[in-house]
Amino acid sequence: MQDTEMQPALAALLDQHRAGLRLVIGNKNYSSWSMRPWVLMKAFGIPFEEIRILLNQPDTTNRIAEYSAAGRVPVLLAGEITVWDSLAICEYLAEQFSILNLWPEDVAARATARSICAEMHSGFSSLRFDMPMNIRADLFGKGRTIGSQADIGRISEIWEDCLASYGAHEFLFGAFSIADAFYAPVVMRFRTYGVSLAPALQAYVDRVIAHPAVALWVREALMETESMPGHDNRHGE
Repeated sequence: MQDTEMQPALAALLDQHRAGLRLVIGNKNYSSWSMRPWVLMKAFGIPFEEIRILLNQPDTTNRIAEYSAAGRVPVLLAGEITVWDSLAICEYLAEQFSILNLWPEDVAARATARSICAEMHSGFSSLRFDMPMNIRADLFGKGRTIGSQADIGRISEIWEDCLASYGAHEFLFGAFSIADAFYAPVVMRFRTYGVSLAPALQAYVDRVIAHPAVALWVREALMETESMPGHDNRHGE
């Protein structure tokens, strides 16, 4: 489809959803799961209302329960439809906004993108525990355990393979996609904990940080004043 043909169709699609999407998220400084669909929607210009619920507060559980029985964020509310998992949210958006190509268009690239997102979604438990996302912090050199180092190595391998095969020295699959949104919280961790990367991977990290949607999330995270002491102090030495 040519751009001239896409613009009216895209405008109509976005207008159709303009008042219908609400995204429930946690603190921007800490909630890596929330970051993924938020960044994706901002990156592709998908309009939504943000509902932010502070985590680890006395009313957190009750507030989240107003939107989802699963008890976690993020949650996407689309009219009568509730989607309560970050990957499921991204898949739902990819279906609803297929014209935007949230996944890569190429079949092989799309299969790889889905695979690495699923791996991110279900794996890297050591990295999550030893190096939790904390955008405001400077924890250079912290969180280095055998497990987190192994996770860093695997993520580096994924990035190297995707950039070499599909990225054309831009994002993981050329244009920004769900895959980059899924690994954006990892980029934040690598910056917070001062992870040393090969030049090509550091350049990718820099591009992700500079992306307008990611940069906006970071700016708003830096403006937050809430703290979560248990979270702040949970990292390996």
